[in-house]
Order: sequence, then structure tokens, then C-alpha cells
Amino acid sequence: MIEILNRLVDEIERRIDEDIDVDALAESMGTTGYHARRMFSSLAGMPISEYVRRRRMTVAAADVVGGEDLLTIAVRYGYGSVEAFGRAFRSVHGASHGDVRRDGGPLRTQPTLRFRLTVEGSVPMDARIIERPAFRLIGHAARVPLIYEGVNPHIQQHIASLPAEEHQRLKAMSSTDPRGILAVSADVEPDYQEGSELTYLHGVAVEHGTETPAGLDVIDVDEGEWVVFRTSGPHPAALQDAYAASASEWFPSNPWRLRPGPSIVSILEHADDFRTAACELWFPIERA
Repeated sequence: MIEILNRLVDEIERRIDEDIDVDALAESMGTTGYHARRMFSSLAGMPISEYVRRRRMTVAAADVVGGEDLLTIAVRYGYGSVEAFGRAFRSVHGASHGDVRRDGGPLRTQPTLRFRLTVEGSVPMDARIIERPAFRLIGHAARVPLIYEGVNPHIQQHIASLPAEEHQRLKAMSSTDPRGILAVSADVEPDYQEGSELTYLHGVAVEHGTETPAGLDVIDVDEGEWVVFRTSGPHPAALQDAYAASASEWFPSNPWRLRPGPSIVSILEHADDFRTAACELWFPIERA
């Protein structure tokens, strides 16, 4: 996967002033756009679309300083007007193209990325691969922003809004793996950009086709294979570390890739104040 990401960066560089079809490029390299976008975002700390925008504005800065017609520059980099180009330029450099043309700066350079697999892995990741028939997730869903680190206050607020007896009612409905109360993230944007919205469902897993009680939301999950990571320790830090390690260590070292579908957290046990917990993290996968 590391080699594929570096080839993807090379192709972005070669086509910096063209429309870039990430899905087609990824497919030509033997993977999927979905997996490539998720791995790129996890390892680079920014989505591919943001990296492309930063690189284009870095390269375009030389044209701006050189005095070429601004509309010509804007069209070259895929913008229909000088105004649209100017907004993108300022968002990257923090200054207008007029200021940069007059003063030569300030300019903020986005270096070309290069991915490397560092030798870590001194602590084995506790994972298992399982195949599951189709099943159904039921519970209470809300649209929330994606937050990489720390507790997500929007999710906290959603859970706190549910009556105490509702948690017990849901738990009693759990009838298949993953068991117990689940934290489900679905409909995540392919670029996995922090701040983008996703569907968060607080609920349980039931057999496929189970009738859903009124008032509950439903996510139907297709049959397929899953990787399940076991975590324990400070919560949610240990869980978030597992998310990061899956991208930086597990997927580059194993012949699997992500496929579209929800990610699921099953909380197996926890301290009364939730400062520590043992969890399972479920990702839908397919052979690479």
C-alpha cells in the first residue's frame, strides 16, 4: 500500500494541472479509490483533495510571481474565474495573488509527500479475520462531525439525550455479533476529512431481516469479511491509537484493504467513569 500511495503522489505531480480521477488511478494500481483515500488521509493527516489543492497552489505561485495573465493561470489549474482561483490561492498562502505578485510573498509551500513504512510494530496488534453473513444495525442515529482525537462532544450529547432505560432496551435486543451496545460510524466521506459529517448510530446488531421496532434507525450491512482489533486501556485514546495503527501498520503489512461499510466499536467492559475500557474495533475488508 505504501508503494501505491507513492505512485499516486507521483501521478498527482505529473498531472498537477489536469483533472485527477483518484478512483481510476487507484484502480489502475490494483486497489480501490475508497481504500486509497482512507489510507492517504490516515497517514498524511489530510484528504487527497486537500493535498492536490495545496500542491496546485504551490506550483501556481511561481506563475503568479512570474507575471502571467491571471485568468490564464486560473484556467490552467482548473478554475473558471480569477475570483475562484483567488479564493483557493488565499486559503493556501494566506495572501492574495495580487499581494504575492507585488511583494513576492508570503508563500506557504506544500512539499511533495513521500510515504515510508517505518519499522515499528514492536507491540503485536491483536486482530482476527472473520466472515459474517448480512446483518442489521438498529438504534438511534445522528449526523455528527468527524473528530480525530479526544471525545466527540456531539456524540456525547447524542448519547446523553437518550433515557437510561433506552440503553437497556437496546442491549436486550442484541442478537448477533458484534454483541452489546455499539458505536457505529457510517456514511463517512471517502476522503475522511476531519470536520466532515458522518452518521453515528448508538445501537446493537441483530440478524438480517429482523423487524425493527418503531422509532429506531436502521443500517443494513452486507455479508463479507471483517478485521476485528481488540483494544484496552485509556478511553478513547487506546481506541484512537488502534485506528491510527490499522492504517500505519496493519494494512501495509497484510493482504487486505478496506471496503465500503460502517466501522463498528463494541465496548466489552469499562470503568464506571469510562476513563478505561476494553473494546473491539470492526472494519469491513476484502482481499487486496
